[in-house]
Amino acid sequence: MKNLVILIGRIASQPETRRAGETEITGFTLVTDRPKLVDGKTVKNEAGYTETLAEFHRITAFNGLGASVARHKQKGDLVEVQGRLHYSKWTDKEGIERYAVEIVAEEVLFL
Repeated sequence: MKNLVILIGRIASQPETRRAGETEITGFTLVTDRPKLVDGKTVKNEAGYTETLAEFHRITAFNGLGASVARHKQKGDLVEVQGRLHYSKWTDKEGIERYAVEIVAEEVLFL
């Protein structure tokens, strides 16, 4: 069994770093595109190019990896992220159960 995610896209928000005890946690949003499909077929625009839909992914990188991303990358930069899916569940202040999914980065390649 394997939990592996590989995404190539542009950084959609400036990476932000915070601390939790001894751990540095850097988060950013990565945007990727996928072809727009209607009835199983790709949609083309008037110029003949395939239309795409943007998808936004929350990325979390820890310690040295996160520090490197925060120091060298900014909004709009192209990167490849390799990591794993992580699901979270919690109860908010109003007692409502909340869920989130993120990609925990194990490698970020600067393209």
